[in-house]
Parts: sequence; C-alpha cells; structure tokens
Amino acid sequence: MFIAKSPRCITSLTINSLFRRVTPLVNRRHLHLAPPFLLDDYIPRYHLLSSIDASKKRSAAYAHLRNCNLCPRLCGVNRYEKTGTCLIGAETVKVNVIAPHFGEEPCIQGHNGSGAVFFSGCNLRCVFCQNHDIAHQRNGFDLTPEELGEWYIKLQTVGNVHNINLITPEHVVPQVVLSILHARELGLKVPIIYNTSAFDSLASIELLDGLVDIYLPDFKVWNSSTSRRLLKADDYRAAAVESIQAMHEQVGDLCFTPDGIAKRGLLVRHLVMPGYESEGVEIMKWMAENVSRDVFVNIMEQYHPDAHVGKPKRPRRSVPVPVEPGGEGNPDETVRYEEINRHVTKEEVSAVRQAAEKAGLWRFCDPPRHDGFSI
Repeated sequence: MFIAKSPRCITSLTINSLFRRVTPLVNRRHLHLAPPFLLDDYIPRYHLLSSIDASKKRSAAYAHLRNCNLCPRLCGVNRYEKTGTCLIGAETVKVNVIAPHFGEEPCIQGHNGSGAVFFSGCNLRCVFCQNHDIAHQRNGFDLTPEELGEWYIKLQTVGNVHNINLITPEHVVPQVVLSILHARELGLKVPIIYNTSAFDSLASIELLDGLVDIYLPDFKVWNSSTSRRLLKADDYRAAAVESIQAMHEQVGDLCFTPDGIAKRGLLVRHLVMPGYESEGVEIMKWMAENVSRDVFVNIMEQYHPDAHVGKPKRPRRSVPVPVEPGGEGNPDETVRYEEINRHVTKEEVSAVRQAAEKAGLWRFCDPPRHDGFSI
C-alpha cells in the first residue's frame, strides 16, 4: 500500500501505478448498472407496436395455428382440428400455475416477484425434466388468450410483480401473442419475459418480435447424440443456436433500471449436467464467439435426478429392436439413465464457469457480494 502525506505527493504517474495494481485483469468488470446496460426508464416493446403491426401479429398468429410450424418439430397440423407433438390445440392453452414467483434470478424476481405463468405441455421430452409434473403430465386449467391476458393484469395490479414471465411457452406462441395484445388494451405496463428451452423456430421468434422484452433461453446440451438421448430431439443444437442469435438481434444484451431489475435483453441459462460439463464448455465458447461477450449468463448447479432418471430399467424385449447410435445407454445399467442419476459436483460447475471466463464472458448471475448487489 502507498501512503501519501499530501495530495501533492500523488502524481499522475503514481495514480496510474496504483490503478494498475488494484484494477483486475481483463473480463473482471463489476459495474452492471452502468452504460450501456443502464436504462433511465423503460417502456415495454409491445407499447411501441402500431395498431397496424398489432393487427398483422393477430392475423399471423391465427395463420400459424392452422399450419403449425412454431417449433422445430414442424408438425404442420391444423390445431383447430387435431394436435401435434405438444398435444395442445388452438382455442385454449393449458396453464398449471399463475402466481408471483420468487425462484428466478434476482434481477428477474426483484422484491415483488416475477409474474410466472407455467404452461402445461412441451415440445421437448427431456428425460430429466425438472418440472416433469407440469411439462409432461398436462395438469392444469384451460384459458383462452383473452382470459390469459386478464390474468396478466391481475398479476400486475394485485401481485405488483415486476414482469410477466411466460414459462415453457414454445408450443403456445400464437395464443401468447394474442394474450399480450389483449392485455395491452387492458392496461398492461410491465415487461414480458419469454422463458424457453431454446427449442424454437425462427418463425416463432419473428412472431414474438416487438412483443417480448426479455428472452430467457435455457441452452441445455451441445452434442446431437446427447440431445437425441436426453431431450429426444436430434436437431436441438441447430435450433438453439439459430433462435438465440435471433433473440439477441431483437433485444440485445441484458439491461437494467437503477433499481437493479432487468427490463430488456437476453439472459441465457445453462443447467450443468453430471458428466456433461464438456458440453457446457462448448456452449460458453459458442456464446462468446457468436452472440456477445456481454451476454448475461446463469450457470446453474441445481440439477437433481427427476422424471425418468433413476427409475428401474424396463425388461428387454425378446426380439432386438434396432436403435440409432446415442438412442440407448449402457446395456448393463440397472436403472434408466444411470450416468445422470446423481447431482453435479463443484468441479463440474467450476469447469463450465472457468471456460466461460476464459472465453471472455463476464456477466454472471452470482450470489450477492458484501455490497448487496447480485447483478
């Protein structure tokens, strides 16, 4: 430590020397609440949409329901007559829970909570789904887009939430679009969050342009063999990289108002999987090189065996059935998906974090420091 007896003793050379000594190396910036990530005020994007553009959005939403191509499954079904992979029709959506939610990132939930809308159904079939009872069992109640929009208003006025958080909405994007436009007419004023598995089509992201303020994709795995086995989707990575880039082009990097609440931008999650930390490493490299080094990242460690993981393995059929590579696990397993039938280790999480920092990423969702900030 240098001690100066008089202000005159501190020359410009000394100041520069001190600055070099105490300033961390590259990628160690602490001010998230500073330009260009600070907003004086914020108007949700759906309020900037003209009446003509809003009318076009409505027409496009109805058209998509008649020939559904809103996720990479590309079922192409007329959802007024039958359902596709997601098992959800056109007239209503099935919702499991609507309530202020305090299980999100601090910059999303704030002090009042995030207005969570948990949709039932999903276009993926993740064997480890952490919300299996919601996503795969189709529990809940049916709402029309108009009724859904009215619930947004209740969350805003009664719950005083910071935002409307649409969780697993990939398969109901047309209804979501109609609900946002209806809620706008009723006086909705808070930002809209699109909380997705990243298994979206570009047509879906284009339909949401101008309506969503924060995109919150969960980039799950990197290798096709892994997504085939664990997500039941061969083309997951191709869809995820394409949709996340499109999301960033629409809303940019995550920005906050001075109260520390996120209002606009992209926040990418990655749930570290046991034994698959190398895929997390590749995801971090890709984001730094192809999206932005200023992308806000939440590297999550709360994975736990759920859904089909750890269940007793079913007896083999007497007649062998051909299976594509990566479609089945070790034949000696006593339980299903034994390789992920455990929690992640600190070393696995640390490997992904270190790779992210090495790639140039620096905006992480970390626990609060002594100064109270967690963004």
